[in-house]
Amino acid sequence: MQRRTSPVAVSAHNWGWRHAGRKKPAVAGADFEIRPGERVLLLGASGAGKSTLLHALAGVLGEDTGGTETGSLTLDGVHPQAARGRAGLLLQDPDTQIVLSRVGDEVAFGAENLGIAREEIWERVQAALDDVGLAVPLNHSTAALSGGQKQRLALASILAMQPGLLLLDEPTANLDPDGVLEIRDAVARVLDRTAATLIVVEHRVAAWADLVERVIVLDAGGGILADGPPQEVLSGAGTRSRLAEAGVWLPGAGPGGAGTSFTRAAAARDPFPPAPAGQSAGAELLVARSLDVARNSKGQAVLEGVDLSLQAGTALGITGPNGAGKSTLALTLGGLLRPRGGELAAAPELARGAGSSPCKWKSAQLVTRIGTVFQEPEHQFLTGSVHDELAFGPRRAGHSEAEVEAVVGRLAERLRLQSLQQVNPFTLSGGEKRRLSVATMLATAPDILLLDEPTFGQDANTWRELVSLLTEQRDAHGCTVVSVTHDSEFTAALGGRTLRVAGGRVEELLPVHGRTPGGAA
Repeated sequence: MQRRTSPVAVSAHNWGWRHAGRKKPAVAGADFEIRPGERVLLLGASGAGKSTLLHALAGVLGEDTGGTETGSLTLDGVHPQAARGRAGLLLQDPDTQIVLSRVGDEVAFGAENLGIAREEIWERVQAALDDVGLAVPLNHSTAALSGGQKQRLALASILAMQPGLLLLDEPTANLDPDGVLEIRDAVARVLDRTAATLIVVEHRVAAWADLVERVIVLDAGGGILADGPPQEVLSGAGTRSRLAEAGVWLPGAGPGGAGTSFTRAAAARDPFPPAPAGQSAGAELLVARSLDVARNSKGQAVLEGVDLSLQAGTALGITGPNGAGKSTLALTLGGLLRPRGGELAAAPELARGAGSSPCKWKSAQLVTRIGTVFQEPEHQFLTGSVHDELAFGPRRAGHSEAEVEAVVGRLAERLRLQSLQQVNPFTLSGGEKRRLSVATMLATAPDILLLDEPTFGQDANTWRELVSLLTEQRDAHGCTVVSVTHDSEFTAALGGRTLRVAGGRVEELLPVHGRTPGGAA
């Protein structure tokens, strides 16, 4: 007989949490009651503590983990650590959640730990994979999945557990538009079947506004900024302007909605070096001819026959469905993967004596020529503090300490990392990690900047600042900005061209109409 779980009631009374080593609490003064079976969208600015709250509800935070808890937080009247198994948490970074090497085993893992009967487990596994639209064999390698596919896999693993409280942290952030709707609909089907309580964190609210019945907005300064039905919170005259000021993405308002602003205080002094001498605007920097790319040198090509030229001072957006090879193409263009076939050649203006093949360059040569921002920010962190992470590249490039500190100060202020400079990068929120990973590459002022999902986890304010910085690098310094992204507003804001890939081939290379950052979306 199939086991059914009852929906969970959640209660917070003046609850707060301060991470070990931090002076400021991640969450403070949270007060709310969530009824069993209620569906809640949790919003707030980047760094407001949304992920911290979900982790606490999942029972992975407590006094024994080194932090400091205030107030009370309970599931069905007991502390979340005493109710483990009642909540299922989808983490912001799926790579940190996947533990087994085969897809079927990964989805079955949680249900096995709950003691579900073997025959029922595999029924749940197949149903969960169908729900999230991950059509791969059960013995498929989890390491061979794309970032978006890993996100689907992680969600399937949670759904197979059938928890009474479903906690989703940015479940659609790295998915293509069709995938966003598939995941939302999958969650809706599971909720209809199980009546579980839902708390979902998303910066882009439009896809979830019709599924939830309540919106809670955390105030970055502590407490609750808004709480009520979606229509009342997101459209009410009394709250809309306050939410926009906090950077909440509001339905019907683009990233340039009311309340957003640029941080310009540090922009007056420009610590970035000028573009390399002799490089004219529009100079050809990197050329791909009949390029085939694969995740490893002996593996099957995931994308074939790419013909592409990157010019200085231009922007290119790479789009397409999950698993189409977008990230693999970016890593190959960045010299981090060897081409499977064809040719990838750097022009003399880019190579500057390093040779024409980027995959043969040393890291010290790459750092000022081609900078790559990985889809998973943690994969590129090298030091123990935000300050040292920002300083690492400029120091490696040979800049003086005065120049290094100027770069660090400017980027930290522009991307709202100033108060976090002594914090370990791995303890940042997802949005903060993403901004730091972009900033570390901007710090070396490369000729070409390759970004994989650069706007993941950003509120409207930090999104605008990120676009502003990248636009300045493109226009004032001749940087070529290449972005792997599902964010159509981002590609439109940067302008340039869009390369769409699908089915192992380049489908189209089209111009897009750029507009001033913050324009109507």
